[in-house]
Amino acid sequence: MEHLETESPGVYTLTTGSITVLVEPEFLDEQSDPDEHRFVWAYHVRIENRGNQVVQLKSRYWHITDQSGQVQEVSGVGVIGEQPWLSPGESFEYTSGTPLATPSGIMHGHYVMQADRGDAFKAAIPAFSLDSPYHHGQLH
Repeated sequence: MEHLETESPGVYTLTTGSITVLVEPEFLDEQSDPDEHRFVWAYHVRIENRGNQVVQLKSRYWHITDQSGQVQEVSGVGVIGEQPWLSPGESFEYTSGTPLATPSGIMHGHYVMQADRGDAFKAAIPAFSLDSPYHHGQLH
């Protein structure tokens, strides 16, 4: 079961079972070049284990859609080269990024988590908006 929460403006939060994922996107103006159709965002992620079992993040999946509807899917082992273990009450934070050819878009996805005593399961990543100052109005 998933539960969408409201944290603070600009922070997207979703809880799946005992795993809460918080994402805060940030437009990187200094790495972007609108004249070359290059818009870059960082996204800061915190994954919290609110359960009573140790879990490991095994893999990730991202579904990225730009303003024109172009979709990019990204999957792979772990995040930023790590497959962190989270004990009950622990969290893991990392920052990554994505470029788009348009001034706005949206991302969502999931992590595959493995419980220390149990099966693998998916922890949803909330859909979050990628809005640059070069796009007037919020897309999502």
